Amino acid sequence: MERVYLDHNATAPLRPEAREAMRAAMDLVGNPSSVHAEGRAAKGVVERARIQVAGLLGCAPGDVIFTSGATEAASLAIPEDASVSSAGIEHDAVLSWVHKDGADLTPLLDVDRNGVLTGTAQGGCFEERIWDDIVALQAANSETGVMQDTLKHAQAFWALKRDVKVLVDAVQALGKVPFSFADTGADLVMASAHKLGGPKGVGALIVKHGIDVKARIRGGGQEMGRRSGTENVIGIAGFGAAAEAAARDVASGRWEEIAELRKILENALAADAKTTIFVGKDAPRLPNTLCLATPGWKGEAQVIQMDLAGFAISAGSACSSGKVKASTVLQAMGYDELTASSAIRVSLGLETTKEQVMRFAQTWLDKEKKFRARAA
Repeated sequence: MERVYLDHNATAPLRPEAREAMRAAMDLVGNPSSVHAEGRAAKGVVERARIQVAGLLGCAPGDVIFTSGATEAASLAIPEDASVSSAGIEHDAVLSWVHKDGADLTPLLDVDRNGVLTGTAQGGCFEERIWDDIVALQAANSETGVMQDTLKHAQAFWALKRDVKVLVDAVQALGKVPFSFADTGADLVMASAHKLGGPKGVGALIVKHGIDVKARIRGGGQEMGRRSGTENVIGIAGFGAAAEAAARDVASGRWEEIAELRKILENALAADAKTTIFVGKDAPRLPNTLCLATPGWKGEAQVIQMDLAGFAISAGSACSSGKVKASTVLQAMGYDELTASSAIRVSLGLETTKEQVMRFAQTWLDKEKKFRARAA
């Protein structure tokens, strides 16, 4: 039986539009920094992609700085000497800056059981806790799909400290829900191509006009002096084409159809899996993401069992070099270690069908029944 890919939050299949754009870019000889015709042709590809990415994010093309991915975008956004506030639900690309230099710091911002920011910091009010240079917020969580009202929280931070910079991780939200740079309240936004059907190894940092970022990679002064090094023309071309296609899909309502599939899957599982927790089910979520935890049934074991049955799912974020451990996201939400280590993520894509979803549900429920029998 054919394999079913249900791990789109880890990486989405390459879009045909991106593949075609990359093929065309492969035939270009010139360096984008060269002034001759061949160089100008390569430069034109980069600038067209900048316009396409800006169109998806609702920002000016000049605000887009191409990087190797969202992790580099975070490093570019956060100065080496900056202090960062965040919640424990953030991606490691951000949390590594909260815990930099080995400091054992607890993220300040509180979230409730659904993973939604509460408006408090370590149980107290922001006035007592917010002193940092940068506040990092997620537009949507990669493991649970839970979305945040980043504008509301950005405004709260600014009321306390006007010069605080707001960094928004938009990696999972882009291409799945409507997005506008201005409506996030962000000064800086992280983006990644391969989450929305572009190639791996390319992303962007979006920088509000008037905000200064210092180059981490020095050299020839590419990307408006903010990120040196010859541009990845092929990857950037694919990113641009994928962004344009993703914007069309959001506008046409295709992800609303996927939300219905997610609902069908969730209802099918909930009908029989009585001990399973559906994480974030009472909060706004991405249309494609379902996170569930069956306490005692290790997430790693579920991933392996479902893989052998022909389904690709995840036990959490895929950006930790293959490590499987208790979800720090769920722990930040107040779940105990047993539950947090029992979570899996199922993330649907535009090509996912109802037949695949129902086949997954039946297969998973069969294995969940065997788990309960062994545990009894």
